[in-house]
Amino acid sequence: MPVSLRPRLRAAAFAAAVGFVAGCGSAEAPTAPSAAPPSSAAPDYAATLQPKLEQLVRDMSVTGAVVLVRTPDRGDWTTTIGTGTYRGNDPVQVADHIRVGSNTKTWTGTVILQLVGEGRLRLTDPVATYRPDVPNGANITIEQLLNMRSGLYNYTESLELNQALDNDPGRAWTPEELVQLGLSRPPYFPPGTDYHYSNTNTVLLGLIAEKVTGHPLREEFRTRIVEPLGLTGTEFPDTTSTAIADPHPQGYTYGTNVETIDSLVLPPEVQAAAKAGTLAPMDVTSVNPSWAWSAGAGISTAQDMARYVEALVGGELLPPEIQRQRLASVVPIDPGNPQSAAYGLALARFGSLYGHTGELPGFNSFMGHDPDKKITVVTWTSLAPAPDGRGPAVELAKAVIGELYG
Repeated sequence: MPVSLRPRLRAAAFAAAVGFVAGCGSAEAPTAPSAAPPSSAAPDYAATLQPKLEQLVRDMSVTGAVVLVRTPDRGDWTTTIGTGTYRGNDPVQVADHIRVGSNTKTWTGTVILQLVGEGRLRLTDPVATYRPDVPNGANITIEQLLNMRSGLYNYTESLELNQALDNDPGRAWTPEELVQLGLSRPPYFPPGTDYHYSNTNTVLLGLIAEKVTGHPLREEFRTRIVEPLGLTGTEFPDTTSTAIADPHPQGYTYGTNVETIDSLVLPPEVQAAAKAGTLAPMDVTSVNPSWAWSAGAGISTAQDMARYVEALVGGELLPPEIQRQRLASVVPIDPGNPQSAAYGLALARFGSLYGHTGELPGFNSFMGHDPDKKITVVTWTSLAPAPDGRGPAVELAKAVIGELYG
């Protein structure tokens, strides 16, 4: 059976992640014997959080995890749980590189908004100006691509892509191939009338950024984000690359793409075997992430993610007026439900924290920053999703946020 992967950038998974804040509390649990307890120099909240996080890691069959917290008044804290390989001996490291999935969307959105600030495009520009092949593109704006209200079909929901990923996980996909998959299906709704999380939107934005600048998107990320912020562990790989810089953990997953199109939850017997350790996960570390491109192929570290999300939310990357517009754009995706997931111009909100989540097969990550309280939370795991369908890094973030915000 070929190594398989799941394109975990779908609408349901993301909505569950960004809508988590109402249930931030976590039950007390015994300390994992394989992990060292917080040192005496650790902040007060660490002693409470460490056992909760270790229990979550056990419950979700996670191989390795990193949690990073920065607070101005309660102290900073970083902890690692688990190992870099399944049943291995070497612990994961804070400096490990991982695939950050849909957190990459914020990079793409930032470049687009920088171009808006430079007067090289406008949020009200119709997509047809740059991509005449987009159906109804004269009525879809750049803004609607950014805030997921274009109605364009999400190509990662297609059976065709999922079958291809199961059968040929090393395939290098071109952005044009991804766009054509998205444009070949009917839209979900007329532009601007509803919300649907769609990677087709972000791939189109990446191609538009290349057209406007005349440079590869990888170069724009480097010159506009990576180098100005000093992100030494962050990169956007070429579509032919399956490599991750050292050090890095191995990334693991269970199941196949086709099996999980409709639900991330695996059958009870599979969940039980995974938890008992009688079913080993698949190593998908070196699967080609080009199918996610500008919507999710980025690589980073916990420290870089913290530095980046603070700059992203704190206004270091955009002119002040556009930054204010970006933060104000993050609104509940269901106008009738203020507690629903909140999304805006390639940016999400989790309670008081702005940021994003990301998931590729084998890796789940969360980054958030509270611009008022100056709290930053970054989590990642080297298994995604959990056998019970949860995003492991998101669950860790829920526990941290619940403790910090009471």
